[in-house]
Amino acid sequence: MQLVKAIYRNMIPDNIKWKIWNIKNRNTENGILKQEILDYYSRIPEDKKDEEIKKVLGFIQKYELVTFPYPFIYDYKIDSVKVYRDDKLDLPFVMLQDKRLYYKRNWDEQSIKENFNFLSIEQDPKSPHRYLTDTFKVKEGAVVMDIGAAEGNFGLSVIDKISKLYIFEADPDWKEALEATFAPWSAKVRIINKYVSDTNDANSVSIDEFLKDKQKADFLKIDVEGAESRILAGAHQLLTEKKGQNIAICTYHKQHDSVELAEVLKRYQFDIAYSQGYMFFLEDKQSAPYVRKGLIRAHK
Repeated sequence: MQLVKAIYRNMIPDNIKWKIWNIKNRNTENGILKQEILDYYSRIPEDKKDEEIKKVLGFIQKYELVTFPYPFIYDYKIDSVKVYRDDKLDLPFVMLQDKRLYYKRNWDEQSIKENFNFLSIEQDPKSPHRYLTDTFKVKEGAVVMDIGAAEGNFGLSVIDKISKLYIFEADPDWKEALEATFAPWSAKVRIINKYVSDTNDANSVSIDEFLKDKQKADFLKIDVEGAESRILAGAHQLLTEKKGQNIAICTYHKQHDSVELAEVLKRYQFDIAYSQGYMFFLEDKQSAPYVRKGLIRAHK
């Protein structure tokens, strides 16, 4: 055993050791959390449990604790993702709906495969995180704001049918990849390297301030790691005045966002519907009732 440990220390690169340790640590943490969740719901009478929650509990009991606790996730295989390289730009990309979705220059092939596989699961028709449905759509000729774009997969999925796309992504490292992805549609795409918030300064802009001299947006997609409420606070004029507007806003980053964001939107006379099912946000400290709604689809 000592010989094995010595070989491990001397032959495995430090970054790989860290990744192996991190995976083991995360698996241990998830195992403990899984038992906490099962123990919590075991104390609730069966006739008091939401039917969808029963499905989630059945899944994690049989399989594992994951972000999207539904069997469809196993239809996706990381190794089926094909990664290509643009020799001219020296950037990696994958294909999304016959279009190139570029990635950061310094991402390795495995990281891209894992990321794109997760994005595909996230936007599966059965996913709690899917932005659009057969009835909740981006309309032809719409003005769209993709707030928290990251890779830009949402904007790319609707780019052919819309008239204008405003991409907001505060991480400057995504700028090069986003510019490459949307180069064929540059005439109707603008990339803004700022946070969207309820303040206006060098690093942030509110929706109302940004749109004050522009055509009002028809569709907002908002996925901003827990700052969703601040974005709505900075969009009072738009939310008050714009009719025929659709908003897909994530509600899983904070424990109570699904209720609090719904209340805000209802005050602006929006009709709201939650995405189907539940998810776990394992990057946040979990507390009862543990499961979270993925997003709200709102229409006015």
